[in-house]
Amino acid sequence: MKLVVAIVRPEKLNEVLEALYRAEVTGLTISRVRGHGGETEQVETYRGTTVKVELHDKVRLEIGVSDHFVEPTARAILSAGRTGEVGDGKIFVLPV
Repeated sequence: MKLVVAIVRPEKLNEVLEALYRAEVTGLTISRVRGHGGETEQVETYRGTTVKVELHDKVRLEIGVSDHFVEPTARAILSAGRTGEVGDGKIFVLPV
């Protein structure tokens, strides 16, 4: 058994949920979170570097799956949630 934890953009949530449903993954928990994944706006100087870090709205998915569902689950999230831009999110697979 594994716990798949994914952080995705809020605007990609419906697409990710549809992809998970097509992959026959239906049980999950969704949380609204804020985080920083590399998106920056340059407006401030600190030690010679101009940077401003802002927190962005994200969605956290937690999905408990059997071992043989880990790969289809991660593929579904990746295919539906990816935009190719900085801040797309992360997928973590943890033992339960």
